[in-house]
Amino acid sequence: MIDYEVLRVIWWVLVGVLLIGFAITDGFDLGVGALLTIVGKTDEDRRVMINTIGPHWDGNQVWFITAGGAIFAAWPMIYATAFSGFYLALALTLMALWMRPIGFDYRSKLPGAKWRNSWDWALFAGGLVPALIFGVAFGNLLQGVPYELDQNLRSTYTGSFFGLLNPFGILCGLVSVAMLLNHGATWLQLKTDDKLHERARAVSVVLSLAAVVLFVLAGVWIAMGINGYVVTSEINTLATSNPLHKSVSVESGAWIANYSKYPWMMLAPLLGIAAGLGCSLFSLKGRSGWAFVASSLCMTGIILTAGFSMFPFLMPSSTMPDASLTIWDATSSLMTLKIMFVVACIFVPIVLAYTAYGFWVMRGRLKTSELNQSHAIY
Repeated sequence: MIDYEVLRVIWWVLVGVLLIGFAITDGFDLGVGALLTIVGKTDEDRRVMINTIGPHWDGNQVWFITAGGAIFAAWPMIYATAFSGFYLALALTLMALWMRPIGFDYRSKLPGAKWRNSWDWALFAGGLVPALIFGVAFGNLLQGVPYELDQNLRSTYTGSFFGLLNPFGILCGLVSVAMLLNHGATWLQLKTDDKLHERARAVSVVLSLAAVVLFVLAGVWIAMGINGYVVTSEINTLATSNPLHKSVSVESGAWIANYSKYPWMMLAPLLGIAAGLGCSLFSLKGRSGWAFVASSLCMTGIILTAGFSMFPFLMPSSTMPDASLTIWDATSSLMTLKIMFVVACIFVPIVLAYTAYGFWVMRGRLKTSELNQSHAIY
């Protein structure tokens, strides 16, 4: 039987896998949407771009929905506290995401250039805004979120929406934008040809380098200017979840301490940097497949770096450090984690299988001459 401590770590890993899966799959269609008005110069270019993600974008949303559902079931206090504190940011994200199905469906309903251009900008916002907000959210997690817990574990957010838009949060948002738009550019390299393919290559060369530079800058900022959190009391990893049963201190350089304790964690930032540089090189050389793989590995390294740096914290509190949520005291009951683990073991492979099958069936490049054929969706 798997004990409570191990299950808590397993769900920390599984939620991380779901977030990485979301970044890799849904990341490229968010990136393509945000690049629609940048890389696409003509209506035909933009139709090609939309049709490259047409068979996949709605299926890719499964990773986003599953990650949200997993957080709700495995870490209910994280879900409740995050939605209280990031309510306006999440509402903006959802409104931006709504533009995608509406834009895809309505863009080609009328032939007018003004009509289509308006929906193109809506799709641009539908890709850019979520990418930016996701990064800003991670940047604020690393700094600590201003919330408090009362004795009944009810959370009260003590900050403001504009407080989330601090310099470090915006920097992390730019890291997210650069890596997701780059991922969209590598996808377009795989799926298009001629001038559209060449423009996507050029954009990827720049964006992958930008992602690496911004990622390194964020790492230096964390090492030199961002305080981290440390649990200073004994942790009972088998106890019932209660975040108030511990003591936490705020210390300079605490987020870097994990890398001295566990040197193997350095593989994450090194992977992010090396893969980002590799993506730029592969795009420059026209190695589209390897560029897409490198972009995926770059995002994996960046996300793992954030998770490794904060371990075991999930959502530290800047106003009430002792109420910070960790993997040891923010999880659901043992029975809930066990049931969810069985469900995950069954359904995650199924999701992986049908996703892989869908990509295999729809493999190949989409040409402008094929737009008016029956398999062009939009």
